Amino acid sequence: MIEKKRVIALGFFDGVHVGHSALLKRVLEIGGETNLVPSVISFDIQPLSLVSDSVVPLINSPEDRTGLIRRVFGIDDIIVLRFDRITACMPWDDFIDHLHDEFGARHLVAGFNFKFGAGGKGNSKLLKRKCGELGIGYEIVPEVKIDGITVSSTYIRELILEGDMERAGAFLGHRHVLTDTVRYGYRLGSTLGTPTINMRFQDNVLVPAFGVYATRVYLEDGSTHNGVTNIGVRPTVGNSGDITAETHILNYQGNQYGHQVRIVFYKRLRPELEFDNISCLKEQIIKDCKAAFDYFSDEKGL
Repeated sequence: MIEKKRVIALGFFDGVHVGHSALLKRVLEIGGETNLVPSVISFDIQPLSLVSDSVVPLINSPEDRTGLIRRVFGIDDIIVLRFDRITACMPWDDFIDHLHDEFGARHLVAGFNFKFGAGGKGNSKLLKRKCGELGIGYEIVPEVKIDGITVSSTYIRELILEGDMERAGAFLGHRHVLTDTVRYGYRLGSTLGTPTINMRFQDNVLVPAFGVYATRVYLEDGSTHNGVTNIGVRPTVGNSGDITAETHILNYQGNQYGHQVRIVFYKRLRPELEFDNISCLKEQIIKDCKAAFDYFSDEKGL
């Protein structure tokens, strides 16, 4: 017996951008008008990565994706399906039957370009027909544009790769995030008077343009702090090739090793640079901290 009857938003929701928000808000509205549970169904990997055998970098980790849906939209019922060869070969109508029979789908909401089923043969026209046969509701949300540009995960990836976090934020509808458990690093920051928390990007998660960013830091204790984050390979102090995100939390003292921290990116302050010596690096770090402090002191940075 089906435990829940749901109104379900369908999609991969990479980045959980402004276009996705139109679907999620509609699901919440329908849930409020009915007794259906507002829900989201997504996949554990980008389907194109399996179907085309080419790696499509994710804007966020799966954990950050579900975290954004919960924090920004208040939708807790998130179902992440495993996307494998069996799923990829499932006929489009069987996929809808599966949602109906196994997950209690009684209303489906999808984007204008949503494709589903083997070979991506399922589309909005077929979804309408199938939902009619099952006697359930459906809705297709049209494209969303900003400055004449269709909001898409592809375009937002380009912005993040360029380090344009402000424009990326406008298309996301929120700031870009990175969540990870703090790891032990080289502890150079401590010797320079600017201790850092060290984080990494999961495999197949997009790495922003190398450089220094003004960031907000969210700790497990619920506190929020301003920070300055360097993304790159630390060329001045022995480039190992490992890409890290090192954040100095402004005006904060405390040990976060082993704790989960969320970094929110606001603005790229400068590209990553290689300095002649540690003294020059230390001088620049002081300037970076001041630049981040000034940014957040300006109400435009809030």
